[in-house]
Amino acid sequence: MNTKYISILIFTIILNNISLNGIAQKVQYDNIKPDRIWLDNNGDTINAHGGDLLFANGKYYWFGEKRGAAHSGGVNVYSSKDLYNWKFEKLALGTSSTIGSDIETGCIMERPKVIYNAKTKMYVMWFHLELKDKGYAAARAGIATSKSITGPYIYKKSFRPNGNMSRDMNLFVDDDGTAYHIYSSNENYDMRIVKLTQDYLDVTKEDTMLFSQQREAPVMIKENNTYYLLTSACTGWRPNKGNVYSASTIFGPYKELYNPFHGPNADISFFGQPAFAFKYQKGKQPHWIYVGDKWNPKNLKDSRYQWLPITFEKDMISIDWNSDWKFSTLK
Repeated sequence: MNTKYISILIFTIILNNISLNGIAQKVQYDNIKPDRIWLDNNGDTINAHGGDLLFANGKYYWFGEKRGAAHSGGVNVYSSKDLYNWKFEKLALGTSSTIGSDIETGCIMERPKVIYNAKTKMYVMWFHLELKDKGYAAARAGIATSKSITGPYIYKKSFRPNGNMSRDMNLFVDDDGTAYHIYSSNENYDMRIVKLTQDYLDVTKEDTMLFSQQREAPVMIKENNTYYLLTSACTGWRPNKGNVYSASTIFGPYKELYNPFHGPNADISFFGQPAFAFKYQKGKQPHWIYVGDKWNPKNLKDSRYQWLPITFEKDMISIDWNSDWKFSTLK
């Protein structure tokens, strides 16, 4: 083997090692491509599943489940100024090494949502919590707080809202600052909503069942004084047909509408499941963006993200598949 060939071989091996370590994987994004492998500033896969987005201090903050191949590792937070390129901030809430803790390592922490309480000046995180070695039997809502948006968040407690099971969940803050917890209950047969206390740290007795159709993954949007609730069916990690409900008041009654997804594989929500929606302000015109998770049960960390614009027409809500788009093109 000649010296030139050996040099090329060594150089190739070095480059491959650098790539595997993530050093050569740093890229600059200028578009949204649903289902892509999306890397952060360190060249690592963005690991923020089932989460939420919050705008503060001139930046967007993306919270989500930290996942390994299967285990639950807490809640990660990322930041971005342009919604394309994301900086890993930290593990906002980790599991605990304390034996017997609600969030002892081995627990399941899903669908973390963070909202800001202007009165207490605290960031409040809610999440679906299952206790270690208990499967999905605990069905609790967990709460953690922080004075800083990136944390660390201090775990406070977990409970069943008014005695009701609480699995897939979301938070919604109305225009007057009142916050609500929307959650799947009664072994996922019932979808419920409960008003939170003023500090966002507990629930009130204003707790209503919206419908009983075995739905999960709730995402609430308010547009033109109408409340829209997007949900999925309960089929484990397998994708299914989405559905949207609407009401003129937050406690309902809610009217079942239709499947809002349009495009290839719309009948199974583009192989995804609703996680959250956020409002993007472009000039004076706000735009709602849908975010879904395309779950990979064989490697949950590698579950992909589906960001897609939402359009409204009269009482119709639509989420159209778009494999490559930019915020600058929103009308």
